[in-house]
Amino acid sequence: MANFEDLIKRGLEAFPDLKKIEELKKVLVVQPHADDADVGIGGTIAKLVDNGCEVTYLTLTDDRCGTSDPSMLPETLVKIRMQEQEEAAKVLGVKEVIWLGYHDSELYPSLELREKIIRVIRERKPEAIFTVDPWLMYEAHPDHRTTGIMAAEAFMFSGLPNVNRKHLEEGLEPHTAEYIAFFVTSKPNTYVDITNYLDKKLEAVKKHKSQFGYSWSFFESYIRYQGRRYGKQINVQYAEAFKVMPGIFLHYNVDASEL
Repeated sequence: MANFEDLIKRGLEAFPDLKKIEELKKVLVVQPHADDADVGIGGTIAKLVDNGCEVTYLTLTDDRCGTSDPSMLPETLVKIRMQEQEEAAKVLGVKEVIWLGYHDSELYPSLELREKIIRVIRERKPEAIFTVDPWLMYEAHPDHRTTGIMAAEAFMFSGLPNVNRKHLEEGLEPHTAEYIAFFVTSKPNTYVDITNYLDKKLEAVKKHKSQFGYSWSFFESYIRYQGRRYGKQINVQYAEAFKVMPGIFLHYNVDASEL
């Protein structure tokens, strides 16, 4: 590894062996709700799958609160959202969808939640973890803040055998991913060309009918707008953005925000 001054000057270029997102072969996506990954990085997911990557979705909450219809019972909405996510995942080629089932709108940091994410990391052994950026300015939803924080903590601690040591007794070995990549971030440092995958992303997002069916034209225009915005950064038509963070930047590092 380069010395620290060189690390700060060169950023991700100081990690020559770090796999590019497009080169990954096993990824764990930790999302707060059904739809978050599809909307944020559905094009990247489809591209990765086409490149031979095995993608797992870990969805932390049950989406029971995401409606303005007073006649919609929470239990009914949970079933609808799970079905929609499964259908969208099939469109993108996602191998597996895992549900933790925490109540929507009530997700807050806990050791129990962190242990569950660490367990999945140790079981699936991803090369990288994708999750929402918990430090997004003005993010008011606790599920999003908590998901990003807990995924980052799990990424940091999943390689340490004395964290949740009972996993060792069960035969689960420690595992450290190469990096964590935050999406829906205001400070991206990595862009993925999804020009050839935008249509598949839109097809997947459209499966979430209970969330976007009532105003699809608006949400489609939002997705296209963000794709064009990010695409300009790398001179392509459409792109998606990530804040890629090797572990050294996630603890006691005042320069992390500048990476």
